[in-house]
Amino acid sequence: MNNKTRFTLLAITTVATLAIGYNMYTLWQAETLWGHRPLFFFAMAWASIVLLFWKRYTRHPKGLRWLGLSTLSGVLLALSFPPFPTTILLFIAWVPLLIVEYEVAKERETDNPQSQGDKSSIVNRKSSILPYAYHTFVLWNILVTWWVGNTAFIAGIVAIWLNSWFMFVPFIFFHWTKKFLPKTGYLPFLVYWISFEYLHLNWEISWSWLTLGNAFAEFPQAVQWYEYTGVFGGTLWVLAANVLTFKLLEKCNFQISPKLVWTQHRWPLLQIKLLVLVPIAVSLVWYFNQKESGRDEEVVVVQPNFEPHYEKFRIPKQEQLKTFLRLSEEAITENTQYLVWPETSFGAGEKDALDANPTIRYIKTFLEKHPKVKLVAGVDAYKVFKDGEPHTNHTRREERGNEIFFWEAYNAAIQLQAGADSIPFYIKSKLVPGAEILPYHKYLFFLKPIVDKLDGSVEGLGNQPQREAFPSESGKVAPSICYESVFGDYNCGYIRAGAEATFIMTNDGWWDNTAGHKQHLAFARLRAIETRRSIARSANTGISCFINQRGDVQQPTKYGEEAAIRQNVKFNRGITFYVKWGDLIARIGLFATLILLANLLAKNIMSRLGKSSA
Repeated sequence: MNNKTRFTLLAITTVATLAIGYNMYTLWQAETLWGHRPLFFFAMAWASIVLLFWKRYTRHPKGLRWLGLSTLSGVLLALSFPPFPTTILLFIAWVPLLIVEYEVAKERETDNPQSQGDKSSIVNRKSSILPYAYHTFVLWNILVTWWVGNTAFIAGIVAIWLNSWFMFVPFIFFHWTKKFLPKTGYLPFLVYWISFEYLHLNWEISWSWLTLGNAFAEFPQAVQWYEYTGVFGGTLWVLAANVLTFKLLEKCNFQISPKLVWTQHRWPLLQIKLLVLVPIAVSLVWYFNQKESGRDEEVVVVQPNFEPHYEKFRIPKQEQLKTFLRLSEEAITENTQYLVWPETSFGAGEKDALDANPTIRYIKTFLEKHPKVKLVAGVDAYKVFKDGEPHTNHTRREERGNEIFFWEAYNAAIQLQAGADSIPFYIKSKLVPGAEILPYHKYLFFLKPIVDKLDGSVEGLGNQPQREAFPSESGKVAPSICYESVFGDYNCGYIRAGAEATFIMTNDGWWDNTAGHKQHLAFARLRAIETRRSIARSANTGISCFINQRGDVQQPTKYGEEAAIRQNVKFNRGITFYVKWGDLIARIGLFATLILLANLLAKNIMSRLGKSSA
């Protein structure tokens, strides 16, 4: 591409980015949702960046080829995730990027820094995996998670580009390890990526939406064995298939010739087919012969349909409550045992004085007409610390006149029943980075003025250390709140606490009618398989539904509509292997990573000592 063409394209993408951004700004001022505009904004912005640094991408003779291959990987990875029905592409999605890594590594191997007069040496030193791998990860993040920009625009930018850097870390470590420990082959690629996904699930900057094993959420029929492995079984499956496919292409000198593969490399091809097809075949047999376990309990799920950006927090609370009660009354029968309302349905007030809250008292009056019914609902709540009571990391300090008090805010769930002696209370503990918690705020205290300006809190929301199940005479249920339903081993904590069914309370309307709420629902299907627990899912606005123990979605509601649905849900007490052992594959991967990194460090130290002694 000559400079004239490049600058013309750069001008087009830059103008498009600014135009879309201005349109989004005017819509924001008019309090209108953005829909799919963030996708085009982020895509045009990244295209502008690539064109701006075009010479960095193409300064090597193979640079344009590498850019094309890395683009292909990013697109294939994105097309493998819900709501796209092309999950099968995931088994080859990494191959183009692995080819880039292979060729870059080969170029670097021929580099001889001592031969300063050798032009090929100068060219080789221009090869780097960084721009191409990062390009792949940015495309993947943009095309799958662009809708985060609808919640908070800056958060969307941070989520996409920062997460891409996080993804680059395990890949560059694999690149280095293969260079210095060549006998390890592609094992580092597998264990480093698995370790990255595992760590990404378990720290405060967690954004694990793109865990590879999540991609099969669109086709749970293919992964019924997740009740043994969880999503990391899927991740290992995908990575292994990609490595075998890459190795097959390497044997063919990267010439895609079906005749050559069939005549000379039939066994490696058969290995790939067996690796991909056998788990699917076993899963399908499992799926069609799977019988749900447990007893039936009638559950009603309510979807009130309050748009969260400009509607939910402006409509009078009493009017909202009337909508909840009207929808509930229409669906409850004499056999109904549970009623489920979505995340932050109403304000529950002070945690230690729930019975005194007027809204709760009003709801209990309603429940007196239905004495069998237990209402499980998401709520806003807080706790005021008494003198001498220990504070937490999320404690806030506030002054009112001459009085100073300390308190903590919660995104929580409660269970209400007429005549009950107590109100079970659960605090959401997997918090959304940025929206509900400023990660590692003790070290990022200098951001407080910015957070305050955005009406946020540096301290974030409070949490609790252990999962719990809400008990009643009908059984025990897991009160999973929104983001928590993305985490497999975390959700097993509810089951270990005795939960026989899972109630998911969420508010996916923050993302508008985009892929976000569809992906969130799809991931819940994997939780049903892992735990073999039926799920009742209540969303503020679409998609509310029931999910059986095989991961089938039943009675899905439409986005943007009021609804109340009713169904018998199986309450199961069985414990799966995954519930018992959790992310065992990931822990093994992490152990292998530590061994590899220790060897890499030892190799580096020995190499330095050898050079110094010489």
